[in-house]
Amino acid sequence: MRLFIKEEQKHGNHLGTYLDRIGKPRIKKDWGDSLFRRVRYFNTSMEIWTLAVIIVESTAQLFYQSLKDATKCVLLKQICNDILIDEAYHITFQTERLAIIFENKNGFSRSWRAFIYKYFFFATSTLVWIAHKKLFKAGGLTYNAYARKMHLKYLKTFNVITDAQRALWI
Repeated sequence: MRLFIKEEQKHGNHLGTYLDRIGKPRIKKDWGDSLFRRVRYFNTSMEIWTLAVIIVESTAQLFYQSLKDATKCVLLKQICNDILIDEAYHITFQTERLAIIFENKNGFSRSWRAFIYKYFFFATSTLVWIAHKKLFKAGGLTYNAYARKMHLKYLKTFNVITDAQRALWI
């Protein structure tokens, strides 16, 4: 987990360095980041933390692809590529973690968890759209396209989680 967090900090440092080079101020505070940090630091459930990370990483893929598509700057495109590659591995890792947690629950617990996972995924995805719709649109992503892509990400990820035996062989 420390390596995961360190790699996420690397992404922030690269983007911060980019902003410094182009003379733009760094964002001091972001409500989405603040909320995620609260979940990470004050939450004692690895299950909820892992679910939140999967969702954030999934939306980050669309965010950084949109940023890459919206810019003409070669350096920013390279930074986005680096982040996109890392996010794919992060999602796989966290999905495997959540599949193991899910597998250790009884049948009733699994059924209501699958329901909660779905609604938490889509509620969080909607909040990310609202917070960053200007960037998504600049990258050519409409809300309907965003919702479709997030739905496909949900299906892919949660099919693995709810079929833990398969997840262990990914």
